Order: sequence, then C-alpha cells, then structure tokens
Amino acid sequence: MGFYTNKKILVTGGTGLIGRPLVEMLIQEGAQVRIASLDDPSRAHNQAEFKQVDLTQFQNCVDVCVGMDLVFHLAGIKGSPKMAKEKPASFFVPTILFNTNMMEAARRSGVGRYLFTSTVGVYSPAEVFYEDDVWKTFPSENDKFAGWAKRMGELQAESYKIEYNWGPVSIVRPANVYGPYDNFDPQNAMVIPSLIRRAVDGENPLSVWGDGSPIRDFIHARDVARGMMLVMEKGETRPINLGSGKGFTIKDLVEMVVKNMDSKPEIVWDTTKPAGDAKRLMDMTRASSIGFEPRVSLEEGIKETMEWYKHNKEEINKRYNVFAN
Repeated sequence: MGFYTNKKILVTGGTGLIGRPLVEMLIQEGAQVRIASLDDPSRAHNQAEFKQVDLTQFQNCVDVCVGMDLVFHLAGIKGSPKMAKEKPASFFVPTILFNTNMMEAARRSGVGRYLFTSTVGVYSPAEVFYEDDVWKTFPSENDKFAGWAKRMGELQAESYKIEYNWGPVSIVRPANVYGPYDNFDPQNAMVIPSLIRRAVDGENPLSVWGDGSPIRDFIHARDVARGMMLVMEKGETRPINLGSGKGFTIKDLVEMVVKNMDSKPEIVWDTTKPAGDAKRLMDMTRASSIGFEPRVSLEEGIKETMEWYKHNKEEINKRYNVFAN
C-alpha cells in the first residue's frame, strides 16, 4: 500500500496546468481527491469530488478542508509580464487571500500535511537560484508583486511552525511551468503558450519580445506534479526548487516551436519590448537529494503541448472569446 492510498486529499486549483496531472496521479495512487476551484466543473477529473468555491472567502476555505488528511495548495493567479506590469493588484490581492485563508483553514481543520506552491518569482535576479538565498535579497522588479505575495505565504508557513508546531508544511518553488491545459489567453499568456497559440493559429511573421537571449528554466507540469507528491510524501519542510536545472534561451524555445510547424513562419524580434531578467536557472541539488529528476525534455514537452493545443484549439478560443483561424 502506497503513501497516498485511501488518503483524503484536497487540491486547490485542481483543474489547472499542474492541478490536472497532480489529481490524475493521486487518483492512480488510490487517493480520494477533492478539488476546490472557481473553474467550470466540466474541467475537473470525473473521479474527483468537485467544489466550485471562491477561495478568497475564508469560510469557503474552512468548508473544503473539513475531513482532509492532506492539502496541496496550487490555486493562484498566472499571468504574463504585461499583466504583472499593468494589473499588479490582480496578482497581489487574490494571491495573498488564497494563501492566508487556505493555510489558516487547513491548520484549524487539523490537516496532517500541507503543501504550499510558491514561485520562481520569489528570487532576486541571479545566474542560479539557491533556496536559502531568498531572504537575503528582494524579488526582481519584474516579479515584485507576485513575488512578495508568495513570499508572504512562505513566511506564514514559517510562523506556523514556530507558534503552533503545525505541519509539516512543504514549500515548492516551480520554475517556468508549461504543458497541456496551460493559460492560452491571448492577452495574458506566458511565453510558451503564447508562442504556441500564435504559431499554430498562423501568425506570420511571428513577433517575439526582446532579442531571444534571456535564459530560462522550463519544467513540464507532470514533472512538477511528481515533484510535489515526492516532497509531500517525504514530509520535506525545507523549500524545494522544482525545475530542470537546464537553461534554454528564448531563441531556443522559438526554434523548437517552429520545428514542429508544417509552414515555417518568419521570426521578428521586437527589441523595443522588455525581455525580462537575463538569466533565471534553478539549483536542483536539494530536489535531487530527495530523489527528484525531471523526465520530460523541453523538446518533447513542446511537441506534446503543440499537439494538445491543435486538438483543443476551437474550445480554447471559445473560452477566451477568440475567433479561430
């Protein structure tokens, strides 16, 4: 019998990019899963209990925690650098409310273990991100609002350990996550879903912000979900990076997308637009020490995500009120 067999587990944000594969894996391990989300119930796994709730309201958080053994808190706000710059309150306020309400509700409900999903945005610009360096610095200006909101969740977890000895509370910091079920909103998508949507939809020339030189650490959603399950099972309470530890330039990424196109678009680099920090890589020493290694290569993951988008393009465009080509 495995660790997750017959466990009652709450996954907030269980219909999202990481939540979907996580719920699937937990059910395969014999867990009884409850999903809490504001999303459409039709997007939830059909073997999971679904609660359509607003987690900015504390009582809703208490209600969904009742009877749970474990909580994976994934719910959050995902958006592009453009959104972070123009609508920072749309990141900051809901994130603070989700995090504060859910952790307090889980503590009051006697939940045995809790996983808090942080972000690469908590780090200050650096060549490589080491977990223990976070509190020596400030988040990047490019991630200021989301980064500080997530830092407050990490600090909340630390305060609970000190005052209540409650936990263990696990903290994971995923790198740039991508995969099927990503946010393909044309106004608010991150770099991979934005490139895939525009390329598959026939944009030509394909315009890309910056000069293609920034280096990023990308990780597939299934690998993040596996990492989360490993961290929770081991009861690891040190913050853990979940990335690939490998750097790819935005130019590398664009070339991978174009490689999977039948008709190759012209690439135009818009150097008048911001490109973000020059390099963001995760140190994976701590994750490796507990047995985590990513399995999905970026090239494989890009191909899979493009195929998924092609097969779901019509539904996705309806979701974001976009006319499909």
